[in-house]
Amino acid sequence: MTDQAVDTDGVRLADEPGGENWFLGRNRELKDLRADIERAGLDTLSGRKAPRARVLLIAGRPGSGRTALAEELAAQVADAYPDGVLRARLSEPDGTRVPPDRLARDLLTELDVSAPPGAGADDLGVILRDALAGRRVLLLLDDAADAEQVDALLPDTPDCLAVAVAEGPLTGIADVRPCTLGGLDTKSGVELVSRYTGSVRVTVDPRAAEHLVEVCQAQPAALRLAGGWLAARPKAAVADLAKHLNAESDEGTALSRVFRLVYASLPSPAARMLRLLSLAPAGLVDPHTASALAGCSVAGARATLDDFTRLGLLRTAGTAPPQYEVPGCLHPLLKALADSNDRAGELQLARARMLERTVRLLQSCRAVTETDSAQARERLLTMPREQRFASPRAAAEWLRARRPALLASARLAVADGDLDTLARRLMSQLVRAMVAHVGTQAAAPDLYGIHRLVLDVAVRRELPREQAAALLNLADLDARTGRTAEALVRYRAALDAGRAADDPYATARAMESVGGAHLELGDYDRAADWYGRALAHRLARGERVDAARLHGRLATAHTYAGRYGEAQRGWRAAVAGYRKAGDVPAHARALSELARVQEYAGRPGESLRTCGEAVELARRAEDDRLRAALHLRLADTLERLGDPAAARLHRETGSRLLGEGGGNACEIRSASGED
Repeated sequence: MTDQAVDTDGVRLADEPGGENWFLGRNRELKDLRADIERAGLDTLSGRKAPRARVLLIAGRPGSGRTALAEELAAQVADAYPDGVLRARLSEPDGTRVPPDRLARDLLTELDVSAPPGAGADDLGVILRDALAGRRVLLLLDDAADAEQVDALLPDTPDCLAVAVAEGPLTGIADVRPCTLGGLDTKSGVELVSRYTGSVRVTVDPRAAEHLVEVCQAQPAALRLAGGWLAARPKAAVADLAKHLNAESDEGTALSRVFRLVYASLPSPAARMLRLLSLAPAGLVDPHTASALAGCSVAGARATLDDFTRLGLLRTAGTAPPQYEVPGCLHPLLKALADSNDRAGELQLARARMLERTVRLLQSCRAVTETDSAQARERLLTMPREQRFASPRAAAEWLRARRPALLASARLAVADGDLDTLARRLMSQLVRAMVAHVGTQAAAPDLYGIHRLVLDVAVRRELPREQAAALLNLADLDARTGRTAEALVRYRAALDAGRAADDPYATARAMESVGGAHLELGDYDRAADWYGRALAHRLARGERVDAARLHGRLATAHTYAGRYGEAQRGWRAAVAGYRKAGDVPAHARALSELARVQEYAGRPGESLRTCGEAVELARRAEDDRLRAALHLRLADTLERLGDPAAARLHRETGSRLLGEGGGNACEIRSASGED
């Protein structure tokens, strides 16, 4: 008997050796669904163009094969939607609705369309609809809780198609005729069992096979479990299984009765691991997760997970490194078993082990990128071999494949409330790993969500220092994406938290950031006021380099406000501070800004002298971009002063430096701070 990857929520099989997909039965349903795509809707009949995508609904209980039918339909009509198939699961394994902002963002990620971190559900919905305009896309929306969830994701174009999967009707979406699933036809049900058992046992006793299908109410998930049970017992007849099931009580569904039989046949350690898989975040599990939950070796966990897959208890998630998924129809059964067989303390200990293992893997994932750090290499060597990554690329692949589960781990850990210390460590390592492998900008949406979780824990635990850090991180992400007003609110809250924690770093940083937000909003007086407060704070603590930077920022606010005298005093103070600190590049840039303000103030002679000093310092700092910008500024000033020959020499020098260093004049001027 060959190993099989089994989808226990439908009737699609994938034989791992050959990779051939099998779909059994449902011919009538497929025909009706395909016909429904072309059916004239109410808008067409009334002479209007349909304003939105057509919605097809596949309704059925979990385990009825509803998802597999949706996937088969998508495969059959995919050619009509050349821009691809987008998939979203609208409910968590425990039935909790997935928030609409997360759904929209995940679909935008599949489309490779960026959206501002922290954007709300409404804004993300608009961005999603704009991204789908002009495209022919098929949306497969699985496990929808109600019409509102589906409606929020529908494209405003009839060129797209949405296939929704739900347990019942979606009242509220116009012109939807549900395709309601019952059991498979008997022939397909028998064929499904024979995929596991081989044809011989079915052929020798076809009546028993048909009776088994009847006992399982022709439900695909139940038949898969029945087939897996028989496949694990080559000497058992199909009639034997039917007898066992008939001897079961009539309590529960056909699926629950077959599941109880399969579960009872497992060795005690395997049964315990299976129960604990109900704790797997997002229903996704890998050998490390299973190993930590059950307290066994990684190799042993991997072997047991493969056994579960052959039995139809898990399905492979189709990723590398290997990952498995707990079928949604089995999750409530596993949770009920865990709640009744394991004490609450044992379950909490299993969660803690899982989170601790995840923290260590994230540490290893980040450390493998620090190839120049002897400390990181030493830390890696102290980790168990199975927790190390062979290369940065292998670590990045693991992070990519486990991203949904890692984010779900963070959410669940914070929601738990009793594992906040582990939750904080997990989120800290997750941020560091993402920044190391993905980069701050690319990972910004995920980072935003993590920082919000950090803030939740900090507020709950009354940790003002961590509140301030989370608020600053969130505000920085808001500011980078143009949400300055939102950033200002968070910077002010971070200032309050920093003062409550008596944290001088957070307090000074928040003051400066409040000033920056006001500057961005064009309120130059408030910007100068807050920069002045931050400057006084830095000077009181003797932080001279930071004070020099703030002198410059204060001078910038005065420049925008047209107060050139105060701006010049600010830049001179910044120049003195950088000179004293021996920071030649910063000294050169401060002189460059002073020269610019002097020119604005109508003092071209002073500007020329200051520019000359800045050029020499930029040369010493080997900053060719700044040198080029300064030479071009000198050329402009000399032309205004009536010295075209000298202006030409400086322009030629600036152009030569520009050619050697790359870039264009606009970029160079921007680098020097010129508008």
